[in-house]
Amino acid sequence: MSSHPLPDASVFIIFGFAGDLTWRKLVPALYNLFLEERLPERFAILGIGHKHQSAKDIKKHLKKGVDQFSRRGQAEKEPWERFVGRFSFLEADLQESKDYKELSQKLDDFDEQWDAEANRIFYLALPPRMIEPVVQELAKAKLNLDRQRARIVVEKPFGHDLKSARQLNRLLGEVFTEDQIFRIDHYLGKETVQNILAFRFANALFEPIWNRRYIDHVQITVAEQVGVEHRGHYYDQAGALRDMIQNHLLQILCLVAMEAPISFHDDEVRNKKVDVLRAIRNILPEQVNQYAVRGQYGGGWIEGAHVEGYRSEPDVSSESTTETFAAVKLFVDNWRWQDIPFYLRTGKRLPAKISEVSIQFRPVPHQPFPASAVLDWRPNRLLIAIQPEEGILIRFEAKYPGPEMRLSPVVMQFYYREAFRVQAPEAYETLLLDIMRGDATLFMRADQAEAAWVVITPILTAWQDIQPMDFPNYQAGMWGPETAEILIAQDGRSWIMPTFLRCQEDAAICRVVAEPEP
Repeated sequence: MSSHPLPDASVFIIFGFAGDLTWRKLVPALYNLFLEERLPERFAILGIGHKHQSAKDIKKHLKKGVDQFSRRGQAEKEPWERFVGRFSFLEADLQESKDYKELSQKLDDFDEQWDAEANRIFYLALPPRMIEPVVQELAKAKLNLDRQRARIVVEKPFGHDLKSARQLNRLLGEVFTEDQIFRIDHYLGKETVQNILAFRFANALFEPIWNRRYIDHVQITVAEQVGVEHRGHYYDQAGALRDMIQNHLLQILCLVAMEAPISFHDDEVRNKKVDVLRAIRNILPEQVNQYAVRGQYGGGWIEGAHVEGYRSEPDVSSESTTETFAAVKLFVDNWRWQDIPFYLRTGKRLPAKISEVSIQFRPVPHQPFPASAVLDWRPNRLLIAIQPEEGILIRFEAKYPGPEMRLSPVVMQFYYREAFRVQAPEAYETLLLDIMRGDATLFMRADQAEAAWVVITPILTAWQDIQPMDFPNYQAGMWGPETAEILIAQDGRSWIMPTFLRCQEDAAICRVVAEPEP
């Protein structure tokens, strides 16, 4: 038996059960929680869909998803059979009221069977256009009224712009209370992203220097090797700024920049994040080109294989002006961070899949060493590696062995896999468990989602008004367009080359391979 406290009885009602999100993420995550005995004994998954498939075919399809995407590898027969025994299915028209009455009856049946009032988690794994009709039908069926048990989960994108985000918040707020709404961003479920809080606020060593007096600037990089894959239709309407910076990268920025919370209560933590977003300096329309750049990849080479340009991807317009790369410079106007730049960049078809936060410290105020001793001297740097490897690295100066005084940069490193020797849960495992517990700490609140849109709206508006004339402007396999280098070079800085991690063949131990700096 698990020694962890289990959530109360719960039913996961997944709308869009036949979709890609359920196949790749939700069912593999729930299966892993089941194997680790993290789910309550009274637990069920109710799939809502419109496809005419037998239960046997659906289960077979879901098992393929688990076999391919679960961190535990292929599912074994006996535990898988026990797990899918928790499944039931309801074929429904999502805009038909009578089908929601049937849903309500099924949920009542679970309560009666279990002799308990189970949590009812309505997970909308649906296209954005379907959120409104489903929410309205849930209200008509009075499935929203129990504030303690009824919860609704909404996936990103949370709106397409500030106006639509506000409309969506208004719609959800008319039917559910804020503590019933879980706006999910899977990045916040990653172990290293959560560990930023532990690193900062559980260690007296670092917090005193976490400010503008000691830090020169912060870089946040989320790079992807892949193109748009199967998401061409969605991505061509979104782009890198909406798809990544508005949510993922701004969430990471909040964790790096926020003040210490009084407690780990969900609203207290989220209050501190909102404070950061509201403190970000507004970008005037005429200043956008000084604070943000965009790019789109053309054909190129990645790891010895040729890949097509963005405009040749499936479901993408041959004349698309959607950005696949975005870099922005932001300032947080408060006492801790005044005039310290935060550089954020993300893109597709970059040389590596890697997510990192680099905290670059200021140079020492005075060098007492002889010139010959500091030829290889570099400022201190703290690196938080989010993927592919999770860990924290600190670069500092040490004396190189020998009779002469000579300084050399060295790295002190911590990796999850080496320190704890346990397999970290996938982000969705953490988040789904929190939903069952009713813990909203890692989920966006309405004001937080809107504040993030406020930050990028001036950039979106400027980019919509002025179409790019140079797309594609970077080759696949490069680190983005030349304008991204200019963005940071105009401040006398350069992008930090990500720290690649190369593992031994058995993947047991990783070591740092530091790329030379410009």
